[in-house]
Amino acid sequence: MANPQAVNFLTGLAKAAFSLGVGATSVNSSLYTVDGGQRAVLFDRFRGVLDETVGEGTHFLIPWLQTPYIFDIRTKPHTFSSVSGTKDLQMVNLTLRLLSRPEVPSLPSIFKTLGTEYDEKVLPSIGNEVLKAVVAQFNADQLLTERPHVSALVRESLIKRAKDFNIVLDDVAITHLSYGAEFSKAVEQKQVAQQEAERSKFVVMKAEQERRAAIIRAEGESDSAKLISDATAAAGMGLIELRRIEASREIASTLARSPNVSYLPGGNNILLGLNPGR
Repeated sequence: MANPQAVNFLTGLAKAAFSLGVGATSVNSSLYTVDGGQRAVLFDRFRGVLDETVGEGTHFLIPWLQTPYIFDIRTKPHTFSSVSGTKDLQMVNLTLRLLSRPEVPSLPSIFKTLGTEYDEKVLPSIGNEVLKAVVAQFNADQLLTERPHVSALVRESLIKRAKDFNIVLDDVAITHLSYGAEFSKAVEQKQVAQQEAERSKFVVMKAEQERRAAIIRAEGESDSAKLISDATAAAGMGLIELRRIEASREIASTLARSPNVSYLPGGNNILLGLNPGR
């Protein structure tokens, strides 16, 4: 037969353990923790979303009546692509990179209107909208030559649009820009045509310079012939004879200095060139 005292002790122990478990469960369900870089928004079944944002740390709530929703307030990157038309009706592929974070005081409003996935709902939409609006203001070639100006317009417009949704953009950048196959082919053909035009221009300039050089050379020879003719008419053949004597003297002097020339005996003073290699 069981001891009544032991039964009573075990029964009391079981009740205490049950009460302790219920109490621990109640305490645990009444606490929630907000980690670093996060904020919480409380939803109350009677009052709705509370206007105050809860900061970091461990906080109390009323079980079943209140539910916490955690938001990450750190800057997060977002990348998406868009196909936009330029002012001259060319299609351009662009990739945009954003660094965004929510406005902390506006988290209750963000939760009411957009929910916890606010950035995925808003940023791709306004990003495509702004890109198409800005790109449509420029021709295709201007997107390359005026890229800093285009990026500045996109950044300014996106920051303004994101502010309407209580989102802060810390950075906006166009990371990729490419054209369609037809436009790229047209650009390549244009570059080839420009190179051919520059080459033709160079050939024409070269021919013109050669023509001018030929004219100057012909004029110089004409002037030289005229001077010789005038000198001959004035001084007779003596000038030509003098030039012949000077030329003969230079030839004789050159041959005298050459080691490959020898004089043979005889009345005609015949000169023979000797090849020392034989």
